[in-house]
Amino acid sequence: MHDAYEPVPILEKLPLQIDCLAAWDDWLLVGTKPGHLLLYRIKKDAGTNRFEVTLEKSNKNFSKKIQQVLSLPSFVSENNIHVHDLLTFQQITVVSKARGATLFACDLQQSSSGEAKLRMCVAVKRKIQLYYWKDREFHELQGDFAAPDIPKSMAWCENSICVGFKRDYYLIRMDGRGSVKELFPTGKQLEPLVAPLADGKVAVGQDDLTVVLNEEGVCTQKCALNWTDIPVAMEHQPPYIIAVLSRYVEIRTLEPRLLVQSVELQRPRFITSAGSNVVYVASNHFVWRLVPISIASQIRQLLQDKQFELALQLAKMKDDSDADKRQQIHHIQNLFAFNLFCQKRFDDSMQVFAKLGTDPTHVIGLYPDLLPSDYRKQLHYPNPLPVLSGAELEKAHLALIDYLTQKRSHLVKQLNDSDPFTTSPLMEGTPTIKSRKKLLQIIDTTLLKCYLHVRPSDSRHFFSKYYLCECFDFS
Repeated sequence: MHDAYEPVPILEKLPLQIDCLAAWDDWLLVGTKPGHLLLYRIKKDAGTNRFEVTLEKSNKNFSKKIQQVLSLPSFVSENNIHVHDLLTFQQITVVSKARGATLFACDLQQSSSGEAKLRMCVAVKRKIQLYYWKDREFHELQGDFAAPDIPKSMAWCENSICVGFKRDYYLIRMDGRGSVKELFPTGKQLEPLVAPLADGKVAVGQDDLTVVLNEEGVCTQKCALNWTDIPVAMEHQPPYIIAVLSRYVEIRTLEPRLLVQSVELQRPRFITSAGSNVVYVASNHFVWRLVPISIASQIRQLLQDKQFELALQLAKMKDDSDADKRQQIHHIQNLFAFNLFCQKRFDDSMQVFAKLGTDPTHVIGLYPDLLPSDYRKQLHYPNPLPVLSGAELEKAHLALIDYLTQKRSHLVKQLNDSDPFTTSPLMEGTPTIKSRKKLLQIIDTTLLKCYLHVRPSDSRHFFSKYYLCECFDFS
């Protein structure tokens, strides 16, 4: 595990019981059990992980507790689906048909032209109502759907809505007919959890397991996420998925499936985000902000732990120049290929090296006795090389034969090209071969040595075909 986030207290010992949260930009909305809606401005101190927290506005005019609140660029909603201005709390409209609503979920879509489209589904007893936003009003999108029970959790999934009831999950398709697909039971806990993901899919809980579904209700992951306890809330912050458990917050990744971090907090219950890298967690009377550890620090730790797949995901997210980003990604991919070789996954390793354009002599140097000792001493590797013998060495040689044969074919086609020839080093600072002809000679001689080791009967055919001799020349 490594640290992806640091918890920082935002509100402590709030006298009102928190029942819901929402956030956007520098603002945090807190809905409370007595019916107060609190608006805080959260400003980060430059160069530190401390925050200046200011209560900007408090509205005590809600007659009942605020069960759910959602912030969008212009909207705030309360139990009976009242829409308010975010900063002034001035009421914009009321969805009168949704009176008695117990749950709602919104879907905000941004087109390439910048146009925003907002859809909302609302649970009113055993019915699901659908709306769209236009001209500062919610209008009916289509007729109501009859639900088999009272919805307890729901989220949009592209053009579907995944709904969790007390005992089962269902998928409702927005296909004009409202096709309903029964999915699977909620589990022993009988408390459904449906959370939207950043890529338009949904995470669906079944006790301590979470599966990812697309809009067809098909599972898109080979294996479910297995939490150490039953999540009560969830938030997706790629590449991480963050779950609120009974005693702490747990952070995992979907691909690869890793437990990244456990953050101990005092009885957390709620989680919300204000976009990328701004996450709040709350208990009944406390609010924390999960501040991301710098990507550079995370990558260093991940490389030490040999978690190359996650390191690559983070490297692609870094706010670096394109050249620096490409260089780091290439370095991590080389480390990944090298680690595959050390794990004796020779075919997988050779496939990665082939895609990277790594200097073939650096790949040949992974094997004993295939390069002249003087040149071999100039090559450097991240860790000691594995000791190979017997069947393992034969398997490794077969993988190298396939790799070098592919490289040879590519080189022969380019032999008369006038373009400069370059290969990339496995480790920075290591010399590379800069002549196609020399590299082709090295590959041919190495292939012959490999054939002599694993396929002696084929080596004569190989020799006669390419007229090879011992011809290493690194001058």
